[in-house]
Parts: sequence; C-alpha cells; structure tokens
Amino acid sequence: MKLTDKVAVITGATGGIGSAIAHALSREGCRLVITGRDVDALKKLQQKLASETYIVEMDVSDGQSVNVGFKIIYKKIKQIDILINAAGVMPLTYLKNRHLEEWLETIDVNVKGCLRMIDGVLPAMKEQKRGHIINIASVDGKELYKGGAVYGASKAALIALSRAMRMELSPEFGIKVTSVEPGTVGTNLRKDITDTELLNDKDYSDDEPKLKATDIARAVLYAISEPAGVNINELLIKPTRKS
Repeated sequence: MKLTDKVAVITGATGGIGSAIAHALSREGCRLVITGRDVDALKKLQQKLASETYIVEMDVSDGQSVNVGFKIIYKKIKQIDILINAAGVMPLTYLKNRHLEEWLETIDVNVKGCLRMIDGVLPAMKEQKRGHIINIASVDGKELYKGGAVYGASKAALIALSRAMRMELSPEFGIKVTSVEPGTVGTNLRKDITDTELLNDKDYSDDEPKLKATDIARAVLYAISEPAGVNINELLIKPTRKS
C-alpha cells in the first residue's frame, strides 16, 4: 500500500524509536503529526523531515493534554490513517525497593497513554472504515525478569489489548492493529532507572547485543505498507546474537 498523503500521528516522536519511525514514514510521503512534551525537540525533528509535518504538544499521561491535542489535530486535519503509540518509559525497579510513583508513571504513560490516543483516533477511523494502530510493546511483555515486573506488565497489557482490539475493531471498521515487540534497542530509555541496587546488579554495557531504532522503524513500515486485506498482527524482533 502506498503511504503518500496518508496521515500518521506519532507519540513519543522525539524518542529514539518514535523519531526513527517519523523519518521512515516521512521518506515514504506520509503527512505526519508528531507529538510530545518537548516542543523545541519536535521543531528540530520537523526541520529534518521531508514531508508535510504538524507539531502538536501532547503529554499522553495527561487526559486534558490529549483532548486538547486532538482538537487541534481534527481542526487542522480531519483524516487520521495511522496511529503509532511509541511514547513510553522504562524505570525498572525491584519491587522490594518500593518505587510506587515510578510504577504508577509507567502505567500512566505505557498503558493509559495508549488508551487515550486510541480513544482520540477512533472517531476518524470509524467514520473512514479504515485505519492502522501500531502499539509499540516489548519482548518484556512476554519474557519477564527480576526488576522488570511493572514495565513488563505494562507491555503485556499492550499485547493483550492489541489482540482484543483486532477482535472488536477489525471486522466492523476495517481497522488494523499491530503489536510491535522489540528486544533491547540502543536508545536512552534506560535513563529513567533510579533504582541504584538494580543498576549495580545489571550489566547495561555496550557489549550487550542491541537493535537500532531504525530496525524497529523498518518493521513498522513493513506492517503499514501491506495491502488493505492483510494485517500483520504481531512482530517480535530481537538482536541476532540474543536468544
């Protein structure tokens, strides 16, 4: 499917994966709505993109911010063909160390943020009888480990949500839903970790096999480029040197 003039809304656009996806879709001629909390960073990204790009300040953890953002989007562009839920946080912690506020933030951004965005795009996609929602989940939603309980739970929720969304939205409205589940990606996502015990225990050296953000962007591009009758349900992506 050609992506020229399709409209894609991307959350977390200034992050590693979100930014890489924006570049990939822009090269294919997508019209973009890039969202995030850092407007200056969004403006810098906009200058690097080849296609028509709109900036909308939006904090997915804040319902009011999302509502205002969608009012702006629908005023400028009534059409929304693609939603990329790429905003996310990863403050890994041991449960015994009680980082409650970080746990709640993880759910607010990774789960509730996606729900707010899905709610925002559904009016357009239902009316159009088409659309594609990409939820950036994680292998951590399937392969749990000590220190990753809350983050893994948030990504497991997205994987389950994506399956249920396909059951409800695909047959009636022709809306595709894809869960993209990367392994370790070389981004700054782990900068959110404040649990010093966990940081001392884990080896986050550069020797660890990692994917690139562009690898995930190619996977997203593959999923959304398939014909209307084809939905790529899930993409689990790992570095070659990591089982």
